Amino acid sequence: MSLLSQLSRLTDRLIDLSALAGAAGLIVALGVTSADVVGRAFGAPLFGARDIVSMAGVFVVFGGMAHAHRKGGHIAVDLLERHFPPALNHLLTIAGHALGAIVFLLIAWQLWVAVDLARMLKMSTNLLYLPRAPFLMAMTALSLICAASMILRAIEAAAGPRT
Repeated sequence: MSLLSQLSRLTDRLIDLSALAGAAGLIVALGVTSADVVGRAFGAPLFGARDIVSMAGVFVVFGGMAHAHRKGGHIAVDLLERHFPPALNHLLTIAGHALGAIVFLLIAWQLWVAVDLARMLKMSTNLLYLPRAPFLMAMTALSLICAASMILRAIEAAAGPRT
């Protein structure tokens, strides 16, 4: 088995884990929102529902990012593609994946800086006082998984046929 296929399998497993985290976050957000709505109908809203839903949103957004990229689910504009030669389109595809990886690496770096700040200031949510640092760490890890997916896609595009 080649190194590229081993990296691809490892990255796919990480992406699956990322998507699972996103799905779990969505289930939590839906459950809490449903309980809050039903509770409001009976005059007893769920205390801290907003805190839980906003922290679950971390996993929904960042958890699904790598999966969407790996499956080609992000928006792509190909207005000029037909006017460029195939070799240029191939280079632009590689550059797009590489640029996306750089952006997500920068996001991960800034999130890691935010982790230190959140720890130092003991930042937490407003009602439940959930510490923000673990959620920022999760965002960092999920951003790194997305960057890894984009790096792998750039390598696969570079190694693949130039059509």
